Amino acid sequence: MNNIAENMLSYHHWANQTILNRLWELPSALLHQETASSYPTLAATLTHLYAVDQMWYLVVQGTDMPEALEQSRPLMEQGNDWSLEEFDERLSQQAQQYDTWIKQTDLKRTIQLNNPYVGVRQTSLEEIVLHLVNHGTDHRGNIATMLRQLGHSSVMNDYILFWYQQSETV
Repeated sequence: MNNIAENMLSYHHWANQTILNRLWELPSALLHQETASSYPTLAATLTHLYAVDQMWYLVVQGTDMPEALEQSRPLMEQGNDWSLEEFDERLSQQAQQYDTWIKQTDLKRTIQLNNPYVGVRQTSLEEIVLHLVNHGTDHRGNIATMLRQLGHSSVMNDYILFWYQQSETV
């Protein structure tokens, strides 16, 4: 990998899987147990992460952002009832979609992003990827905090650990 955005996207998928692997070690009831955080449950946080990544995937595929938001919105309710198995499967499939897309894409290409929250601007696909990764990092941090509130530790999923683990496999 010689593209930073491509490497960061790989990190994003690795970090999501690292969090899921930690959740597999814990009682399944924790997924739907309420906490005092940005989202009421771990499932709601994972749902948000998945739905927003799906929305951005639609955007990088050429869907206007308001339409992509509408298409992704039903996932926010559906995902609250998903099991860990469903999250694992969906996030894995999503990672594969992104991996295929990024290998075939000129990340320097710009699109007009019609963001209904902040306005219209020209944005490179690379910037969108970096935003997606940053957004995921934020919510994986929420999950770490929620796990602590529920009496469990999280797991290290920092970029530097990914970086070192990747250098060991090369």
